[in-house]
Amino acid sequence: HMKSSTYHIFFSKLSNLLRIDIISSLEKQPKSVNELSEELKIEQSKISHALKELKGCNIVIVEKKGKQRIYSLSKTIIPILRLIECHSKECDECGGCKG
Repeated sequence: HMKSSTYHIFFSKLSNLLRIDIISSLEKQPKSVNELSEELKIEQSKISHALKELKGCNIVIVEKKGKQRIYSLSKTIIPILRLIECHSKECDECGGCKG
């Protein structure tokens, strides 16, 4: 049951559109809350809350640079994203992952 609980928590973090947008943005390059807010046109408090959720599950990591906090994807999440993309491409015939 521990495994299914871990899966549930992990995948629930990925089931939110704002968090997915943040992950997609950070996939390109690390960014601050301000940069994410400007790019995604979402208020900083919502970005910060979403980042806290992602950080709690070790999907994103934070590094202090002076007074700024720079967020990036953890090393373990990148291969998972690649697998999801690969899985999605294999499902082209059924269209199940396309929504």
